[in-house]
Amino acid sequence: MRQGWLMTGLALLALAGPVMAAEVAGVKLQEKVSVGGKDLVLNGAGVRTRMVFKVYVAALYLPAKAADLPATLAQSPRRVQMTLLRNVSADDLVQALVDGMNANNPPQDMAAVKPQTDQLVTVMKSIGEAREGDVVALDFVGGETRIGHNGKAIGAIAGTPFNDALMKIWLGDKPVQADLKKAMLGG
Repeated sequence: MRQGWLMTGLALLALAGPVMAAEVAGVKLQEKVSVGGKDLVLNGAGVRTRMVFKVYVAALYLPAKAADLPATLAQSPRRVQMTLLRNVSADDLVQALVDGMNANNPPQDMAAVKPQTDQLVTVMKSIGEAREGDVVALDFVGGETRIGHNGKAIGAIAGTPFNDALMKIWLGDKPVQADLKKAMLGG
């Protein structure tokens, strides 16, 4: 009888905490997150490497699973979460984001979102140096990209075209890393 109560208690404790869906490169990822009051599920996650160095774990959260870019862009809210695996300067992080956007969007599209891209540069530079273990969240909700650093809101950038251009860094035709794209799309 006592053992039954113990097992019930342990089961309830397990339900009380956040449910971890996956572990990637030592980073525990939640199965669900809430963005804009809506539950999102982990679509997929992988490791961004540069040369031989692991830079960050990128996780994609969506209202419903998606296997390609169009299905991802059709959903809102959505989140790309980057958990740093090493210290990265704000300048390096910003340059990587801008380079990824430029590689995956035609020049006319980038010209159309230049004010928002400039805003992204300013917001991301406010982080200073991102340290190992830091979490940067890029949430698209209510027609704007809300940027968070370690759970604190640090900026918001209006516009669906800007967020679509940003998402292509990881999921576009020339993603920052092909196997990362595949992992984020659940492959």
